Amino acid sequence: MSAIQPACLWVVATPIGHRDDLSARAIETLRAVAVIAAEDTRHSRPLLQHHNVATPLVALHEHNEREVVDAIVQRMQGGESVALISDAGTPLISDPGFRLVRAARAAGIRCIPVPGACAAIAALSVAGLPSDRFVFEGFLPSKAAARRSRLQELASETRTLIFYESSHRVAESLADMRDVFGAEREAVLARELTKMFETVLGEPLAELAAHVATDPDQQRGEHVIVVAGRGEEADAKLAEGRRIFAILREELPPAKAAKLAAAISGAPRKLLYQESGNGE
Repeated sequence: MSAIQPACLWVVATPIGHRDDLSARAIETLRAVAVIAAEDTRHSRPLLQHHNVATPLVALHEHNEREVVDAIVQRMQGGESVALISDAGTPLISDPGFRLVRAARAAGIRCIPVPGACAAIAALSVAGLPSDRFVFEGFLPSKAAARRSRLQELASETRTLIFYESSHRVAESLADMRDVFGAEREAVLARELTKMFETVLGEPLAELAAHVATDPDQQRGEHVIVVAGRGEEADAKLAEGRRIFAILREELPPAKAAKLAAAISGAPRKLLYQESGNGE
């Protein structure tokens, strides 16, 4: 790699688990910059020590980003080079750093990516689901009603969907996906990628939700959920479900009509019910 250029912001990807996934270029960059802006200095320090990186650290996280961005930009305007890292993976992908990159670009400072690990892309690469077109959704809302509402908005998405989820909500999120997307929708749970207890489970959502709900080990660690987009078969089921629901709705309450239409057609009951203008 050529010598570090002055007055640049280097956006450096770090490992999502295995320490040796830090690239040679990333190590050289982190050694050469004047300072490293890290999401959690306590978390990043062992990784940097493992690779003999002694560069000073400053904290830049979601709680202080607004306050420290100006100071970091001023350092770069003064000629210093700065590296931005997150706790794991590529900065800004469900991690802090957006305000710093935006401010640096607005100030005319060159921003240079040093690519590497990203949990979303790593999970997609081994999911065996269509990868030519996909949507990264990051974390779903933590509240159940808001989470289900967002999933309803995505129920008709034909592209592969990628989610991050925490250990204490993964079982609930998979159950909600099963209910909203349909029991037979293909999905993959990639857990603890590149770490000792890495697992990649691919099953229809009904089976995957049941598996995780009954296996506490699958509820530990960091999770990426990859869900197939709605296919032609699902479109046909939904169209038939809508047709049947419209007929039944003439004689039955919406909830009962949706339940029967879903049982007959295989279309998601909740989607039929909500499309009628009702909510749960």
